[in-house]
Amino acid sequence: MKKRWGKWLGLALAVSVVAGGAWSAAPSAHAAGSGFSDVKTSHWAYSAVQKAVAKGYVDGYTNGTFKPDASVTRAEFVKMVVVAMKLDTKDAAGKWYTPYVNAASAAGLYAGSDFANSEAAWTKTMTREEMARVAARAIGEKTSENDKWMYLATSAGLIQGVGKGQIAPTGLTTRAQSVVIIERILTAKAGGELDTDVYATAEAEILWHGTNIFTVMPEMFVTPESDWKNKGKSSVEEMWNEKNMTITSKDGLYQAKLEALIAINMTDKNDPNRALLGNINTLHWSNNRQTMGNLMVKDHPNTYVLYFKGKEVFNKDTKKYTARGQVTFQVQGFNTNNLDAFYAGKLNKSADIYQKEWFDLPAIIIPKSGTVQIGRDLNIFIHTPAGGSLYMTQDLLKLRGIQ
Repeated sequence: MKKRWGKWLGLALAVSVVAGGAWSAAPSAHAAGSGFSDVKTSHWAYSAVQKAVAKGYVDGYTNGTFKPDASVTRAEFVKMVVVAMKLDTKDAAGKWYTPYVNAASAAGLYAGSDFANSEAAWTKTMTREEMARVAARAIGEKTSENDKWMYLATSAGLIQGVGKGQIAPTGLTTRAQSVVIIERILTAKAGGELDTDVYATAEAEILWHGTNIFTVMPEMFVTPESDWKNKGKSSVEEMWNEKNMTITSKDGLYQAKLEALIAINMTDKNDPNRALLGNINTLHWSNNRQTMGNLMVKDHPNTYVLYFKGKEVFNKDTKKYTARGQVTFQVQGFNTNNLDAFYAGKLNKSADIYQKEWFDLPAIIIPKSGTVQIGRDLNIFIHTPAGGSLYMTQDLLKLRGIQ
């Protein structure tokens, strides 16, 4: 895992107000000094603040403070980005921020569909999700899906988490966070590398389309590029079918909803989603032999677990549909050429896991290496808990894989 900013706890910035209430990006007299009383060298954003002030797109206050935790409006953040990126601005009638909004619009950083181009909208405090949208656009990212911007920003290293596995999309942007992000934009545009927070990216992927499998276990879900390009997709991640995460039986008597398919890296003891599994030390895996109850997940750290977080929405006929209170699912494609070894207790393929009894946990375990794809696609699907004509499936992901 790439390193994370320990106290990143929110990535943002804001700007200072000068006499008369107008916002200024020009350094104040104090900005030329050696530092701010409220941004010590130990502050998580110290380096970014120093660089931002030196470059002149933000300044401090006349009392010698920077106010790193003060919030930033949409207009203030956009002005900082425009000035930092040295975009062309032209005098324009209207509010002080109008030239910067025009420059941001011309550069594709702002679109009228984001929010209204009005004073009421521009003076609102910027959210982290809105900040992610501007940051991602600044480095050339594009999408028509509004919930994908945070994923694009985190996967590019522009935004990090506000805690382990927390991205706070509706959280408000601060002055410190803003300069950190803008400095990362400038680094990316200059061709520099950025560290990414895999926990934040995984959470952002779930926010985008309901799973984090492509962030946590990308080497497992691979397929020739032609497969997704021929379907008009821009990446393999877009092969995930979010629309199929709710399944309703043909007779309308049963419905279940998958809220998220969460991949957990069992090698990483800090993976925030391990808590979904309860006590790892008491977790079993099944080789389909009820007589073998001593097969323990803790003995296989070099694995992934797929946790199907969901619920049964309604079941109006429990004689037709088995009542489990959870989504029923299958994962295909992670197999073995040696089933005898599997039955003897070797974890060499995907397997169900449980705490006390079979099927009490909606999850499976997959070894990171040693499985083989035999004659079928990599397939993840949910299905109705019934047989015969009542059985139906919905594909969430189907990849040809590398056979």
